[in-house]
Amino acid sequence: MDNKDVEKLFFIPFNTGGHWLLLAINPIREIVYYLDSLGNDWTTYPDMKVLIDTVLQAFRAQRDIQTSRRGANSITWIKVACPQQRNQIDCGYFMLRFMRDTLALGRLKISTDYFEEFKCAFYTKDQVDEIKEEWCQFMIELNVCS
Repeated sequence: MDNKDVEKLFFIPFNTGGHWLLLAINPIREIVYYLDSLGNDWTTYPDMKVLIDTVLQAFRAQRDIQTSRRGANSITWIKVACPQQRNQIDCGYFMLRFMRDTLALGRLKISTDYFEEFKCAFYTKDQVDEIKEEWCQFMIELNVCS
């Protein structure tokens, strides 16, 4: 709760039980950016939505923010039109790529049609391989694979 009034973007890689997606959360503005490389809507995963809404409501309570009954459900979910995967196995790499692209730009807001700098319908094989190599290098540097 340190710096609880400073605007930040928190990344939550979320596994639905067989698929990775990314949630980028701005708790101050109560905005959840939903990035899913399969193009599903967040309503596909109701337990995820309930969990994240509950966490944001708890954060609101910790900050002593009073809301009306009507405002209690004022959490905004935004589906981002991010690049889509063309197979059933690369979702984890797409999720990592979404996170990396967002961090590279250092922004606290994600446009509904993704970032102009990284906008595409699909990542190329080279773009997916690039994030795979970065992940492997990161794991090697952590000495996880020895």
